[in-house]
Amino acid sequence: VPGGVEVPVETDDIDHFGNRRLRTVGELIQNQIRVGMSRMERVVRERMTTQDVEAITPQTLINIRPVVAAIKEFFGTSQLSQFMDQNNPLSGLTCKRRLSALGPGGLSRERAGLEVRDVHPSHYGRMCPIETPEGPNIGLIGSLSVYARVNPFGFIETPYR
Repeated sequence: VPGGVEVPVETDDIDHFGNRRLRTVGELIQNQIRVGMSRMERVVRERMTTQDVEAITPQTLINIRPVVAAIKEFFGTSQLSQFMDQNNPLSGLTCKRRLSALGPGGLSRERAGLEVRDVHPSHYGRMCPIETPEGPNIGLIGSLSVYARVNPFGFIETPYR
């Protein structure tokens, strides 16, 4: 910079939890419902052009099968959907607090390097550094810490800094 002071620019750390947004179950289901509703809208528009105006009723126009199919597709075939462990209340709670870096919009086991799997200083208080599976998913699947919560914007907050 001519006549000015050069300030060193720090790049953002991609592994910092302040730069990572969590997509909650509600958001994922909302996206699937949006897909199903757009399919249903297409069917309704098509039926409105082909059917007689006097004979049209809501029952003949609207078919909810595309919405139901989109929801079933999410719960049946998504990488992020699994049966909840109901052996005891604690295992069910652990299943509900699980975090995954895998799936659509995330990483794959093969592409994930050591830096992604390693514990970052921003994880403390937000994600449990101990509770992660062994094997190919190590560091890619974890659990929220005890007092961590997800804010409305999808970022993990902790009372401790």
